[in-house]
Amino acid sequence: MLTIPKRLRVYYLYRRRLLDAIARIAARIVTAPIRTLTGKHDPTVGIVACLQTHGSRAAWHPHLLLLVTDGGFRPDATFVSWPAHDTARLTEAFRRAVLRMFVRLELLDEEQAAGMLTWPHSGVHVHTAVWVPDHGRAFGTGLARFFSHNLVALERLTYDRSTKAVTYRSDKSEGPTAGTETADPVEFLARGLVHIPDKGHVTTRYYDWYANRPRGTWGKAPPATAAGPPTIVPARELAPTEATRRWA
Repeated sequence: MLTIPKRLRVYYLYRRRLLDAIARIAARIVTAPIRTLTGKHDPTVGIVACLQTHGSRAAWHPHLLLLVTDGGFRPDATFVSWPAHDTARLTEAFRRAVLRMFVRLELLDEEQAAGMLTWPHSGVHVHTAVWVPDHGRAFGTGLARFFSHNLVALERLTYDRSTKAVTYRSDKSEGPTAGTETADPVEFLARGLVHIPDKGHVTTRYYDWYANRPRGTWGKAPPATAAGPPTIVPARELAPTEATRRWA
């Protein structure tokens, strides 16, 4: 999961195509360290990106949810595993790439972007703690369904006819998004309408190994690949100093 600072979220409300750009940035940022740390420049990483605009209480909260293979597929049909990941470095790389994009589009000037880099709490968060275990198809399917869940969960929505008020309960029990929120029914409907995508805007995107072109070649794969799972080639474990150098 990748989030962006509150200061930038309003731009995505009025320029929805920025979500496409941030998804491409996320895919590039996630792919680069896998290729760099494995020492292989040809693995193709599989990424499914879901562009979500709502938070736990249906407020405007654009963010990305990604399903990523823990390594990459090579042209010889082998799979190179990802030996390590560094969430702090992923977060910093994602933050700088997003700010560069805003400067390039002239939504921020260089001074504003540099100022945001000094924030002690950047507002950018990358969460990588959820891993699908081997043979965890049921868990992976449930995770994918969560990625594409609807804006409103009816079991958390109540309507009080006496006060004519809608109450929506968060799915979080603690944290800043926990609790309930009460609103006028029309206001609540208006809040929901802003999450409807623009015409033709695709909110689930597939990159690299899962993109349309590579998927079209699966049926032409070598017999070893077509017959079963690919051969997994573990990458060489790196010393901390070497990993840092490659990250740089």
